[in-house]
Amino acid sequence: MASVLLFNKPFRVLSQFTRIDGKACLADHLSAPGMRPAGRLDYDSEGLLVLTDSGALQARLAHPRYKTEKVYYAQVEGEPSGAALDALRRGVVLRDGPTRPARVERVDEPDWLWPRDPPIRFRKRVPTAWLTLAITEGRNRQVRRMTAAVGLPTLRLIRWSVGPWTLEGLAPGEWRVVEAGAFGRDISVFR
Repeated sequence: MASVLLFNKPFRVLSQFTRIDGKACLADHLSAPGMRPAGRLDYDSEGLLVLTDSGALQARLAHPRYKTEKVYYAQVEGEPSGAALDALRRGVVLRDGPTRPARVERVDEPDWLWPRDPPIRFRKRVPTAWLTLAITEGRNRQVRRMTAAVGLPTLRLIRWSVGPWTLEGLAPGEWRVVEAGAFGRDISVFR
């Protein structure tokens, strides 16, 4: 059976075990021989990163053909209009082609949210809002490019879930091992 590790990737950590240009990487937070990320999470994004020792599971979670849903919380600059949200729901055209439709809703700032270091810049005259977006692709910086395409640049991006697994109960830098077949049955939590 495949091993699965859920990791809450902190801001400014590479989604790989090798350090590049002095940037923090997964090896600074955990030792997981044989485990590889199932997909990537940008250096400046936070949240759930799924690692596994199964190439088949890695492909199933990361490849767009399997349409594994990924849910994000995005803090965006500006006031989301109905037209902008509808455009995201229909799918937007990016330089590498149209995206699949996204599930998107405006939400309050999550109550479970941890402070980010450094904090998001604050500007008195520019409002911000929070959105949840669910996508079934995984293009490079896709959510950021989608929100920018509708005039809502992303200031902070947190991946909440990948398929059946969520970030619930994991602080930044913490990880949990789960059973691949039991989807979410926790074994233990580490820091």
